[in-house]
Amino acid sequence: MREQSYHEDREEMNELLRQYYNLKKGRSHVYIEEDAFDRIVDYYDDKDDLPEALQAAEAGLEQFPYSSLLMIRKADILLALRKYEEALSLLEVAELYDNSNIDLFILKTDAYMALDQQSKAVELLETALQQFEGEERLELLFELTDVYDDYEEFDKVFDCLKLILEEEPNNEEALYKICFWTDFTGRNEESIKLHKQIIDEYPYNEIAWFNLAAAYQGLKLYEKAIDAYQYAIAIEEKFDYAYRNMGDAFLRLRKYKDAIEALEKVLELSRPEEVIYEAIGHCYHRMGNYAQARSNYKKATHLNSDDSKLQYKVAVTYMLEKQWQSAIRYLENALRIQRNVPDYNIAMGECLLRQKRFKDAIQFFGNAVRLRPKKAECWEALIRCLIEAKMIEDASEQCLVALEQTVNKPIFIFYFSATLLMLGKQKEALIQLERGMDMAPKLLKKFIAINPVILQNNQVVDIIARYKKGK
Repeated sequence: MREQSYHEDREEMNELLRQYYNLKKGRSHVYIEEDAFDRIVDYYDDKDDLPEALQAAEAGLEQFPYSSLLMIRKADILLALRKYEEALSLLEVAELYDNSNIDLFILKTDAYMALDQQSKAVELLETALQQFEGEERLELLFELTDVYDDYEEFDKVFDCLKLILEEEPNNEEALYKICFWTDFTGRNEESIKLHKQIIDEYPYNEIAWFNLAAAYQGLKLYEKAIDAYQYAIAIEEKFDYAYRNMGDAFLRLRKYKDAIEALEKVLELSRPEEVIYEAIGHCYHRMGNYAQARSNYKKATHLNSDDSKLQYKVAVTYMLEKQWQSAIRYLENALRIQRNVPDYNIAMGECLLRQKRFKDAIQFFGNAVRLRPKKAECWEALIRCLIEAKMIEDASEQCLVALEQTVNKPIFIFYFSATLLMLGKQKEALIQLERGMDMAPKLLKKFIAINPVILQNNQVVDIIARYKKGK
């Protein structure tokens, strides 16, 4: 039956086109109905033949000069051809004959927006909202959300979606959209109230449960968010976005095993994504399971080999297991993709330092310092390396530069004191040590760690003891 109906429709359309062709060629004066012209315009519009569609609309208006339907169809084609002023003028005429066609208001809105007249579009739609009800009113509200979005009146976008859901709580399009705009505008409390009302009326609406959870998550109420996500999953067990967000909530609560379970469910339900593997890797990393962390980070790199951060994360897991050469291989990948990242250079310098490749390590620590001269961590790494390489004079000089660049960070006073002691400049070293103890006594551990032999110096021990006694 369906195939027969299709053939009948096609034959009817072919007959209409034949009549229209004869009319254009002046071969006959056959009468074509108004709605038939509408179908002919549709036919050419569907084929993206806009000039022919426009010609068909004009031919129809020659026979039906007062047809608001054909005026609206012609205006639609004119908008597609970017003839905005002409379309708007025609729509004004069409409105005189029939102002009950919703397409009239939607097309006028499109024309105003194309002409960068957003305020007129808003005024038109707000007026039209008083005229229409039901599905047509909802359609206008959706149109208004697009106008406000373009106009960057984002809170009003949220307001329109809220109105739609108050009239039709199960409207899927509005439910999906309001989740995004809740997060964007930060109106989580309002979203919670709205979705609780929807759930009271429709307790099996999984999208409403998801939106409620997302709003709780926006307020960092992760336990409540997880509860709501679990309701959404109970209703729709293949709701992959609920598992994804729930995994994030568990991760925020440092419940890494639960997070892994939720995120692995995402991988079951949807195509593999690097961000999911990376998140699972992060969970294993925080649990101290570096092999599993690395396995997941590597899966992420297979999906996106150009992400330097993923290569770096693999390297860090090797560093934590003191597998320096393996770490170097992945750091080389990271630096090949993005050379000017201080953390990558520091990590590479650390691996080379552990292999006693001092010259190469100094080069990478120097790169980090050059990239972030105000960052104390970069200077610390360089100075430690110089000391370990027995380049004490260089280390002492770099302490002074670091003090200048970091605006007298106390750690470099301690390091300067340590290098002076190594150079035999005891008097000046003790002055710097006292200065450091006055500023940041908690950094004493780093001072001792850089050269534990320092504690064999009685004068150093006296200063430390004097400070503790004074405290």
